Amino acid sequence: MKMILLFLSAALVNNFVLRYFLGICPFLGVTGKVESAITMGFATTFVMTLTAIIIWPINHFILVDLPFLKYVTIILVIASLVQLIEMFIRKTSPVLYRALGIYLPLITTNCSIFFLALFITEPLRDYSFVESIIFGFGAGLGFTLVMLIMAGIREQLDFADVPKPLQGASITLITAGLLALAFMGFTGLIGS
Repeated sequence: MKMILLFLSAALVNNFVLRYFLGICPFLGVTGKVESAITMGFATTFVMTLTAIIIWPINHFILVDLPFLKYVTIILVIASLVQLIEMFIRKTSPVLYRALGIYLPLITTNCSIFFLALFITEPLRDYSFVESIIFGFGAGLGFTLVMLIMAGIREQLDFADVPKPLQGASITLITAGLLALAFMGFTGLIGS
C-alpha cells in the first residue's frame, strides 16, 4: 500500500509540472500535438526511471563522503543516459529517432529530471532503492499525463472560438493555470 501511495503522490499530488512548476518548457513547447506530447512524455519517463535507478546507488555508496560532487554527478548521469538512449534508438529504430527529433537532446536540460535526482537523494526522504524507482516512474508518468492532457486541450482549442486577445500563449497559460488548480484537488487524496 505504501508503494501505491508513493506512486500516486509522485504522479498526481506532487506533480512536478503543476505543483513545483518544473518542466514548463516542454509542457508549453511540446504540447501542440498529442503525438509529440506522448513521445516526449514517455522518453522523459524512461529517463526519470533510469535516473532513479542509477542515482540512488551512486548517492548511497559512492558519494557518502563526497557530497560536494552530488550536482556534477547528477548532471553527468542524466546527460550520459540521454546520449545512450539517443544512440540506442538511432541504431535500433531510425524511424522513431527521426520522430523524436530534437526532443531527445532536450530531455538533458529538463529541470524536472534534475529535481527528481535531488528529491530522491534528500536525507529527509530516505527512500529505499525500490521506493526511488517507484517515485521516479510515478513522477515520469505524472509528467506524461499532464503533457497528454494539455496537448488534448490545445488540440481542441484549435477548433474553439477563442476571443482574439486570448489566442495563442494567453489561452495556453490560462489553461495551464486551470490544470494546476484542478490538480490541487488531489492534495486531499494523499498527504504531501
